[in-house]
Amino acid sequence: MTTLHKPINAALFTAPDSLQQIKQLLKQKDTELREKFDPQSSVSGLIKEKSDFIDLILTGCWQYFLGKHAHHLCLIAVGGYGRRELFPYSDIDIVVILPAEDTDSHHQALANFFTFLWDIGLKPGQSVRTITQCVDAAVSDQTIMTSLMENRLITGDSSLHEALLTQITPDKIWPSSEFFAAKMEEQRLRYAKFHDTAYNLEPNIKEGPGGLRDRQVISWVFKRHYNASSIRELTHYGFLPESEYMELVAALEVLWRIRYALHLLTHRAEDRLIFDYQRDLAQQFGFSTDDQQRNEDVEQFMQFYFKTVLGLERLNEMLLQLFNERFVCGESASTATPINDKFIAINGYIEVVDETVFERHPLALLEIFLLLEQYPSFKGVRATTIRLIRKSLHLIDDNFRQDKAANRLFIEAFRQPRGITDQLRRMNRYGVLAAYIPCFANIVARMQYDLFHIYTVDEHTLFVIRNLRRFALDKHSDELPFCNTIFLQIAKPELLYLAGLFHDIAKGRKGDHSAVGEELARTFCSQHELSPHDTNLVAWLVRNHLIMSMTAQRKDISDPEIIHQFAQTVGSIEYLNHLYLLTVADIRATNPELWNAWKDALLKELYSATHNALRIGLQSPLTTTDRVSENKKEAEQELIKLGISQADITNAWQHVSDDYFLRYSADEIAWHTIAIASSSETDLPLVLLRPQTQRGSAEVFVYTQNEEAIFSLSTATLDQLGLTILDARIMTTLDNYVLNSFLVLEQSGEAINELFREIHICTALRNNLRYHQVKEHKNIHRQSRQAQHFPIPTSVEFLTDPLNNQTIMELVTTDHAGLLSKIGRIFIKQGISLHSAKISTIGSRAEDMFYITDTQLQPITDAAKQRQIREEILKALTAKKSANHKALR
Repeated sequence: MTTLHKPINAALFTAPDSLQQIKQLLKQKDTELREKFDPQSSVSGLIKEKSDFIDLILTGCWQYFLGKHAHHLCLIAVGGYGRRELFPYSDIDIVVILPAEDTDSHHQALANFFTFLWDIGLKPGQSVRTITQCVDAAVSDQTIMTSLMENRLITGDSSLHEALLTQITPDKIWPSSEFFAAKMEEQRLRYAKFHDTAYNLEPNIKEGPGGLRDRQVISWVFKRHYNASSIRELTHYGFLPESEYMELVAALEVLWRIRYALHLLTHRAEDRLIFDYQRDLAQQFGFSTDDQQRNEDVEQFMQFYFKTVLGLERLNEMLLQLFNERFVCGESASTATPINDKFIAINGYIEVVDETVFERHPLALLEIFLLLEQYPSFKGVRATTIRLIRKSLHLIDDNFRQDKAANRLFIEAFRQPRGITDQLRRMNRYGVLAAYIPCFANIVARMQYDLFHIYTVDEHTLFVIRNLRRFALDKHSDELPFCNTIFLQIAKPELLYLAGLFHDIAKGRKGDHSAVGEELARTFCSQHELSPHDTNLVAWLVRNHLIMSMTAQRKDISDPEIIHQFAQTVGSIEYLNHLYLLTVADIRATNPELWNAWKDALLKELYSATHNALRIGLQSPLTTTDRVSENKKEAEQELIKLGISQADITNAWQHVSDDYFLRYSADEIAWHTIAIASSSETDLPLVLLRPQTQRGSAEVFVYTQNEEAIFSLSTATLDQLGLTILDARIMTTLDNYVLNSFLVLEQSGEAINELFREIHICTALRNNLRYHQVKEHKNIHRQSRQAQHFPIPTSVEFLTDPLNNQTIMELVTTDHAGLLSKIGRIFIKQGISLHSAKISTIGSRAEDMFYITDTQLQPITDAAKQRQIREEILKALTAKKSANHKALR
């Protein structure tokens, strides 16, 4: 271990290489502290040692550069530096206090001082003010007030420092009640940035709910009222028992250790615990496992983190509530209003009448949340009662869970017209939900490494229920009015909420989580005496909660047979309504960025087609012939209305098969027909773009003579242009022309809105098709960071499609630039004809379905041929992943 020997004094600054010597001292100290760091040990000594060392550097610089002015001005540390909490790359915030009779004599000296600090690499956050200017700034901005509260004299005129302290006391500016209100609003806005949850899979350990900022808010508010020097005094004033104070200190130490390691790992002031760093940190903190493919090391580390911040968030909630009573409400806070024989209300918070309530009436552990739903004027649970709930969780045992009165209370909570989501979150935060439903405990703080969930399983589950609740509320009807309309047809919303509660409850268990979850849901419903009909509905929804999104995104829902099969699975309009709402709520709770107009339109289309099939009756389904005839007639009427002659229509349609009229809607057929009828051979390849289709995406249409590489060239071009391909329909006419269409969105999920962008896409694609090449340009298709660190294993499976006499090739892999083009080239090499493709990209997970035959239009059933195709694809995609891995290294 290196040790610092060189003294920091005036002689050091007069040396010709003083700048280099001090930079070397800083480097040596950083190395020394890095070598001392142990992820298993407290870092409180290290962050103080760093702060004290910076004090020495600043004091020496101050004395040298300020010279005769050094004792007339004052240098103070503020913020984290003021608290003596300097992490490896923390900001060094300082304030120079000027005397009231400020002159220009010291300005150059200060400029030299600050320049030197920047030259040696400290990069301070600096300000220069008189006391009056400090006070004025603090009055106008509570964040400046907060920073000044954590001030500490480094060097200079101590009388200036003492004068500042006398001017920023609560009796002069920012009384503790006003400061408390400002901090509560600041915390509300801060929480909102993180969707009011600590359970983001890439949390911010400083700013996120339950993070270090929560502890600082406690300290700031407490210090403002009591002028306390340490949060240790929380126990002295009766805010915390010793056990909770130790819990607070332990949580703080954990977050400090993680933050220290994160700074060292990233070589910067990084507070985001993103996927890039989680595995390294897991190993540092002793969570390494032999099998990294299953991510168990990261899961264990992150569960350790989440449980830490959950405790800190709960302590923050309790303490701020107690502060509010003491600082804001004063004497009025002690006024109790009776609610019933078990509870009273104090300052709008529910409190037990005495500490024996839960021992005498264990069911009150559920009743309290029902009361909060039934009386929206209540703000929450009083801090002392939160403590008692936590101490009483052992009362929720098997006898409690089997008590029919407890069962009725729990179900009744799901039947209330308001407050369901808030109280479920509260039940989860206090541990009641996991105690009452033990299988829920398995998903608390559980990570999901599938590249599209951004919350833990329990938090995702509660967001699903929140989304379902919003469908019932008029104030949210502008978000998804179609869902609000369908929700009006739901007779028992509580069944939908229970399905949401159980839909992912078996995540992390062995087996199919949908099948295991179905059994858990059925057992729960039976215990809670739901009727057989209601039990079957909830269990069916849990088992089939993925089927609607999978059908919409991976099958051809323009095919009446697909709709008929799906309708048979669903069975009734009642089940369809519930499934549709659960599907939308689930997707939107997975990751807000995943929901877009394309998914909205696709699910609506599947819902409407299935609803129509169920209305007509499964015994008399709409046939393929009916659908072809219907589409032809509707398109023909539209074209004639637009002035296209019957002869031109007949001529344009003479070489297309019935499959074309089945797979395109009437408005698409009309659009294609007008374009083809008005074009000549010299116009080919014809490339057109409609910016908005019925499915909420843009449609790129290609009409040209058939050639092998059209699909590969088209997908390579669209990918290079930064477009996400959602669907590809490949048609070949009887006279060997192709009618290809690609449904696309911008990679952001937004529609194509600019005319110049439309023209650029069409021009680029037409040129590439004409000259049979894609020019080497920078591909703007971006791969997510998650995909780099948690790649999806590639799988290629072959299924039969007897309805269309085709083979379905299912590809699951990590999405990346050029993926579809690569597959297209392999198809050419293997002599495969592609007829259509369903492209589904969820986050960075590609789940693509290709409907293929051989060149004789026969399905590919030979096992050896399938193996050859699979091996070729795996080889091509494995090479891509290896290249990415080398690039990362």
